[in-house]
Amino acid sequence: MQELYWKVDNPLARLAELTSFAGDLWERPLRRDVRSLGKLLGTVIREQSGEAIYDLEEELRHSAIAHRRRLFHAEGDAGICQDSSQLQAAVELIRGLSLADTGQVVKAFSTFFELVNLAETQHRKRRLRAVRLAADAADKPGSLRGTLARLKAQGFSAEQVMAGLRQIEVMPVFTAHPTEVARRVTRTKRQHIAWALESLNRALLFDTEAARQQQAILCEITALWQTEEIRSHNPTVENEIAMGLDHYGPFLISALEGFYPDLAEAVEEVFGQRIAPGELPTVIRFGSWIGGDRDGNPGVSPASTETALKKARSVILDSYLRDVAQLKEVLTPSGCRVPTSAAFRQALQGYRQTLPTAAAAMDAYPECELYRQFLAAVAHRLVCIRQTPPQAAAYRCADEFAKDLRLVRDSLENHQAHRLARQYLDPVLRKVSTFGFHLHVIDIRQHAQLHERAERELEPGVVDGTGAVTVMDTLQSVAELKKLYAPQAISRYVISGTSCVEDMRRWLRLAMRAGVRVAADEGSGDPGLMPVPLFESIADLRNGAAICRQLWSSADYGPLLDSWGRRQEVMLGYSDSNKDGGMLTSTWEIYKAQRDLQQTARQCNIDLRLFHGRGGTVGRGGGPTHRAILSQPGDGFSGALKITEQGEVINWKYADAELARRTFELTVSASLESLLRPEYGDTAAQPRWEAALEEMSATALKFYRRHIADNPDLVSYFEQATPVLEFELAKIGSRPARRKTAGGLDDLRAIPWGFGWMQSRHVLPGWFGIGQALTAFADQGPQARCLLRQMMADCPFFADLIRNVELALTKVDLPIAQRYAELVGDAGLRERFFDLVVAEYKRTLTAVLEVTGQSRLMDHEPSLARSLRLRTPYVDPLSLMQIELLRRKRAGEESSELNYLLAATIHGIAAGLRNTG
Repeated sequence: MQELYWKVDNPLARLAELTSFAGDLWERPLRRDVRSLGKLLGTVIREQSGEAIYDLEEELRHSAIAHRRRLFHAEGDAGICQDSSQLQAAVELIRGLSLADTGQVVKAFSTFFELVNLAETQHRKRRLRAVRLAADAADKPGSLRGTLARLKAQGFSAEQVMAGLRQIEVMPVFTAHPTEVARRVTRTKRQHIAWALESLNRALLFDTEAARQQQAILCEITALWQTEEIRSHNPTVENEIAMGLDHYGPFLISALEGFYPDLAEAVEEVFGQRIAPGELPTVIRFGSWIGGDRDGNPGVSPASTETALKKARSVILDSYLRDVAQLKEVLTPSGCRVPTSAAFRQALQGYRQTLPTAAAAMDAYPECELYRQFLAAVAHRLVCIRQTPPQAAAYRCADEFAKDLRLVRDSLENHQAHRLARQYLDPVLRKVSTFGFHLHVIDIRQHAQLHERAERELEPGVVDGTGAVTVMDTLQSVAELKKLYAPQAISRYVISGTSCVEDMRRWLRLAMRAGVRVAADEGSGDPGLMPVPLFESIADLRNGAAICRQLWSSADYGPLLDSWGRRQEVMLGYSDSNKDGGMLTSTWEIYKAQRDLQQTARQCNIDLRLFHGRGGTVGRGGGPTHRAILSQPGDGFSGALKITEQGEVINWKYADAELARRTFELTVSASLESLLRPEYGDTAAQPRWEAALEEMSATALKFYRRHIADNPDLVSYFEQATPVLEFELAKIGSRPARRKTAGGLDDLRAIPWGFGWMQSRHVLPGWFGIGQALTAFADQGPQARCLLRQMMADCPFFADLIRNVELALTKVDLPIAQRYAELVGDAGLRERFFDLVVAEYKRTLTAVLEVTGQSRLMDHEPSLARSLRLRTPYVDPLSLMQIELLRRKRAGEESSELNYLLAATIHGIAAGLRNTG
């Protein structure tokens, strides 16, 4: 008989585990999940690959654990960069493995990380529920209730909070940037295991149910083991469009249905003012770059954009049709018993006269069930939208659909059925307000250099016109697509690499020439097509406000601004600015650019929305979103915020309705607090902080440019000591790694730049230059060191920066990085560069510990520290196997099996570190 790993012997004890905040009880369910999943994986390994592979995996695992234990207890440099006999033993064992055996062991460790990630996600949800259950528990940072309570304590009234909420519009923008390593089929199997884990985490769990769910998990692990984790080819843009829509139905839409009642409940709890969820303003909408982002991706075409629009519309129309079907089931009040409103009856009669094709569906309901008859006509009009071309009976816009729903709602509300109105109609009306008929706004993006080339090629006598064809085809197709689909679906055009006002003016000339309606047209509901400058380099960030001032002050741009309600969107690039100037300078220049843009916008009477091009890793703007928003300059913040979400971050934040709801809560709470308390993140309140940050940024930039960006050793070391040249083997995305087929650091995209350093455990983009800057400043004396500690305590921007650097440092592993460095053929280059890395890492580690007042990294977050310690021993064997495979490949061995295994190690390490690039 199979042992039951989740067996409940004492329901009260299990309930205490699920709801406790005590350290040991808090983590006991997580340890049980990880241990049980590991045992089930062990069963599968033995069944599928035999005892010898299982023993081999266990030997490597124990060697890695022993190595990590020695490092953890070592003192000084011995705990930072010294190798160990256990690690060397693992290296020698791996070196003797065949490719077939290597593949089995890689699969074992990679699958383990898939399972651990699921266990940790389940634990996050468990802890959120425990907090919600505990009336006396302290509110988690970023909670709606905690945020409103702080605002109330600061003197804000419920009316002021509601006025603030009416200004909030948070827009996550999902991108197809290639940082999600998992295949779609793998993600489906993850979800099945997650559902089973959810069922097992109950206090009242019968043995039969525990056995059934445990067997289901074992079945899915078996399927994972027998499934190829690497795609056979790169995903097409159409594949990415489909994957980008996967989260809406099961997760995002469900999360929104819970978010607004939570917000209404928090307002009532804190302020004692009852407000129905349907009376709250819509504060969350969605965007996408998938199918619209052309910058460096020749696979994105006008056909791709139309596919993205059509599929997005289908997703939301299908959801509305399900909603209307449910409404027809529940809205059975009889017009013979309870009257209906005159406006509703008039609309129903109108449909009987104008929709003969819906007559049969309407007549299928009893004579007195007027709401059901009316909703049959509504469903008919929704179905007609999907016809090509749409039939005459189709709704012309989402507002017409919402108007019909409001007729039903108001009739119910006014005839003693307000509960039905609020329970059933308000959520659908919220959905229409959020998604319209387009689901999300698709941004078009292209680089300013291609626009310049296109305009040049359009001049008479120019023979080569490929750039012009690309740009003009895009613009002309946008003009046509806005006529065929909801015009709100395409309303922004992001211009990458904007470096001067002429980049904006050139695009305007091209758009006008292509027949694009740039200005908004209130009569037709077309918001127009707003050009959005994207400032990416350090120089462009510094010039961004001046460029915008020149544009916003020009007479010819003024009418466009007026048509957009004096609104303007500006995008800031985190990834490329980091590659250009390093972590500290990039972060500081983005902060200053935001502040300058907000001040300029206020002076020019512009309602500014900043668009943050953040990536998943710390070096690409990643890190806790709530803390990041609060650490930005609040003065001039309009309440409107866009943030890119990509790759594994989308799965981490949105691949579960409960976690998605928490993400919405964090983002909206931070935006509201930043809007109402602009002084919270203002470094200018303390001139000494400003001067210190300016000085440290200059030091860091000089050091970074000298040793990284302008270092002649850099490209050679990077290409040899990391798997960046093998990035394409992982078949992660449709987008090429470089803007050009050949080139140096400038042409390398930020994602493979971050990918190479993350996989090789250097993680340079997240910390390099910080140690030099902090040390040089602290060496000025006791007052300087005191100022740094004060800034850590009281300056949100500096604290967020240091905490993000700290997180990056936890993923650095110098003994493993040194093994990657040994792949560099030139011994002199290898030693020069790696010695530089080691020296700066030590400086950064020492400085960060000094500023934070810790003896070890992450002392302030022991649960996260334990999670990292749990993961690292399992990443080490994957890294060592990747190094061995790289060594063989670069020695001349070449085979499809070798390439496949390299890609598999990329996937496994990404899962283990929860970051790709």
